[in-house]
Amino acid sequence: MVWVPLIFKNRLREKRDDMKNLAVSIVMLLVTCCLVCADNKKEESLMRIASPAFGHNVGIPKKYTCDGGDINPPLEISDVPANARSLALIVDDPDAPMGIWVHWVVYDIPVVSRIDENNVPGIQGANDFGRQDYGGPCPPSGRHRYFFKVYALDIKLNVQEGVAKQDLEKMMEGHIVAKAELVGLYERKR
Repeated sequence: MVWVPLIFKNRLREKRDDMKNLAVSIVMLLVTCCLVCADNKKEESLMRIASPAFGHNVGIPKKYTCDGGDINPPLEISDVPANARSLALIVDDPDAPMGIWVHWVVYDIPVVSRIDENNVPGIQGANDFGRQDYGGPCPPSGRHRYFFKVYALDIKLNVQEGVAKQDLEKMMEGHIVAKAELVGLYERKR
């Protein structure tokens, strides 16, 4: 009679130990996931994009706008992750009266540290001017912000030219290993 309760007591103790081990394993798994996510965010924040022609949140020179040569500015990209296989670049204006206006879409850019002025570094997509090229800042009124967003991808997309920004963003989902942005400003003189 004494052994029966002792056996149940031991089994109960074993079950409790199993539950504790399971709880510890789950906590360790969650901590590991958090650390991996933090590492991924850390890697994303390391990549940089800059331009020798203008600084972040500074005016874009007229040369790179519709009032000048309407050519793309030089861009410098640094700290691209080692696992990047290609780059993509989107330039858009969130201050446009009709909503976000797309100025340039380029993808399958080789992993480079520099995009030269007046240069097509990859395959061009469609912009909102109805063209497949760089369309410089040309705000109808006021000062607008122009976001130069570079994405490091773990694949080469291998798609035809003319892809729209929204389609490119869908294709990039799950393949972005880092992202960086540069904001330039422009206001037309009247």
